[in-house]
Amino acid sequence: MNHKNKKRTTFFLTFFFCMLTCAGVLQAKESKEVEIVFTHDLHSHINSFSTVYDGKDTNIGGFARIETIIKEKRKDNPGLLVVDGGDFSMGTLFQTVFTTQASELRLLGEMGYDATTFGNHEFDYRSEGLNEMLYTAKNSGDPLPELLLCNVDFSNENEVQKSVHDAFDAYGVKKYVVVEKNGMKIALLGVFGKDALACAPTCDLTFTDPVTAVKDTVAEIQKNEQVDMIVCLSHCGTSENAKSSEDEILAQKVPELDLIISGHSHTLLEEPIVYGDTSIVSCGEYGKNVGTLIMQQKENGRFRITDYELIPTTADIADDAQTAQSISEYEKTIDTDYLAQFGYTSNQVLAHNTYEFDTVEDLYQTHTEHNLGDIMSDAYVYGVDHACTGDDHPVDVAIVPSGTVRDTYVTGDITVSDVFNSFSLGIGEDKIPGYPLISVYLSGQELRTVAEIDASISDLMQTARLYMSGLNFTYNPHRLILNRVTDAYLTNPDGSRIEIEDDKLYRVVADLYSGQMLSAVTDMSKGLLSIVPKNADGTTIEDYADCIVMDGKKELKAWAAIASYLESFPENEDGVAEIPEYYSKLHDRKMVEDKTDLVSRISHPNKYAVLIVAVVVVLTALLITVIFVICRIVRKIWRKRKK
Repeated sequence: MNHKNKKRTTFFLTFFFCMLTCAGVLQAKESKEVEIVFTHDLHSHINSFSTVYDGKDTNIGGFARIETIIKEKRKDNPGLLVVDGGDFSMGTLFQTVFTTQASELRLLGEMGYDATTFGNHEFDYRSEGLNEMLYTAKNSGDPLPELLLCNVDFSNENEVQKSVHDAFDAYGVKKYVVVEKNGMKIALLGVFGKDALACAPTCDLTFTDPVTAVKDTVAEIQKNEQVDMIVCLSHCGTSENAKSSEDEILAQKVPELDLIISGHSHTLLEEPIVYGDTSIVSCGEYGKNVGTLIMQQKENGRFRITDYELIPTTADIADDAQTAQSISEYEKTIDTDYLAQFGYTSNQVLAHNTYEFDTVEDLYQTHTEHNLGDIMSDAYVYGVDHACTGDDHPVDVAIVPSGTVRDTYVTGDITVSDVFNSFSLGIGEDKIPGYPLISVYLSGQELRTVAEIDASISDLMQTARLYMSGLNFTYNPHRLILNRVTDAYLTNPDGSRIEIEDDKLYRVVADLYSGQMLSAVTDMSKGLLSIVPKNADGTTIEDYADCIVMDGKKELKAWAAIASYLESFPENEDGVAEIPEYYSKLHDRKMVEDKTDLVSRISHPNKYAVLIVAVVVVLTALLITVIFVICRIVRKIWRKRKK
C-alpha cells in the first residue's frame, strides 16, 4: 500500500471510528434521561375540592385527575418515575378511615407511585394509629409504594417505639431503595425534617439530624450500589429565611444528591432551586398541581433538569375512571363509620355563602384581622356556649392559630366536607378523628401576653398568627419586639369594650393541638413570653386531656363546632342557612398602628422592653469597657516599644 492510500485509509478509519464514538456518546446520552412526576403534601385530598386558586373560586385536585396526568405521561414514557414527598394523609374526610382503610397509601400504590416518605401529619393519630394504617395497607395485598425514611432512630426504643418499629418492618419501610427506569439505576431515599418534628407533638419517635443521616445514607448507596442518580424525598421544606430553609441546607451540605423533592412547607416553586449539581423542586399542596420534569445527564456524569412543568389539576383534566371507581368504594364508609355519629353526611349543605373569605395564605402572609379567622373563632364560642359542658361560665376568648386552618370557604354552598377540610387536623383522646376543643383559664395579664405573641412572635413563626373572638388589640410593628401591643381589651357580644383586669381569670377555648404547641411559643421567645393554662380554680393544668370540652358524653370537635355555627344562621328563601353580612367586613379585632415617630416607638414600655433595653445597655457598657481596656493595653505596649 503506497503512502497516499495509507493516508486515505487512515483518514476513513479515523472518521468511521469518530462517527461510531459520537453515535455511542449520543446513544449513551439518550439513555441517561428519566422523566419524573412528583407530588407532596397531598393531605388526603383524594377527591377534587373547591377552594381559592390563583385568586379565583376553583374546583381542583383529586387523585383521579392526578392519575390521568400520570397515564398520559406513561403513554410516551413507560419508564416514568412517580414519587411523593410525604404528608400524604390528614386533610379531608378520607383521613377518618386512615386506620381501617389506609386509602391514601393503597391508592398511591394503585396509581403506580414508586415511593413516598413520612410527613409530620402521618403521626397525627399517634403511634397506635400509624401502626394500624401500616398493617391495614400491608394486609390489603394491594400494590403499595415504597415507604422510605433514613433518619429514624430505633437504637434506644421503648415499648411504644418498638411497636412502631415492628409496624415499619411489617410494611417494609427502608432507608433507601434502588429502582430501574429507562436503563438507569436510581436510588431513592426519604428524610424527615427538624421543623416537621417540631410540628408533630404526638410523634413518639426519635430522629437523627437530617443532613447527617442523608450524608451517611448517600455514602452507603455509593459504597454498595452502582447507581446513576440519587433522589431524596424530603419532608424538610424550604423557607425564605436561608438559615431555616432545610432543603437548601441539605442541597449545599450533601452535593451528591441530584434531586430533592421538597415537601412540608407547601412551597410552589415555579422554577427549581439549583445548588451546583443538586436541584430542589416543589409543586405546592393538596394535589392542586402535579410536578413533572426531565433529568438529563451532563458531560460530568451528573444531571440537570431540561424540562420542568407544574400542571394544575383543574376541571379541564378528566377523572381517570378506574381511580374514580376505587375512590368511591373508600368513600362509602365515611358517612356510615364516621359522620353518622355527628348526625351529618359528607355532601350535606350547612350554609350558603355570597361573600369572599380570605385564604389560608392570607392568614399567614398578611398580619391583620381576617374574616376567615373571625368566623372560625366565633364558631368556637358558639359551639362551647351551646354544648352541655357542665361549665356555665361563658367563653371570654376563643383563639384560632393560622397553623391549624387548612382551607377557606368559597362562594356558594358550604358542605360538611368543606368545613371538615377547613379544620381537619388530628384525633382526640376518644380515638375519633378531629381535634377537640379545650377550655382553660388565663389571667388578664396572660391575655395581654397572648396578644403580644401574635404581635411579636408570629412574624418569626407564621403558624402562630392568632385570630380571636372576644379579645381585640392594636399593635405597632415598628416598636421594640415583645412591646408592640399598644392596646388590648375584651368585647361584649355587641362589640362594646371591656377593660382587662390583670389578675382576673378568663375562660379561653382553643383546639387541642394549639394547647400542645404552647411550648413552641415559649421556646421562640426564649422563655420571656410564658403562658400557664389553669383550671377554673386557678390550679395549673397538668394534662390537656383533662381540659377537653365534652358535649354530654362526646368530645366537641373543632370542625363540628364550626359546622353547628354555620347551621345556626337565619335561613334564606330556599330554607338554607345564609352566611350573614357581618362576615363581609372586618371589626377592629386586630388593628395595625403604622406609626414610625419616636414617641410612638418608645412610649409606654412594658417589662419586656425595659428588660431588653437594660440588657442592651449592659452589653454596650461591657463592650465599651472591653474596648477601653484593650486600648489601654495597646497604649502601654506601644509606649514600652517606643522606650
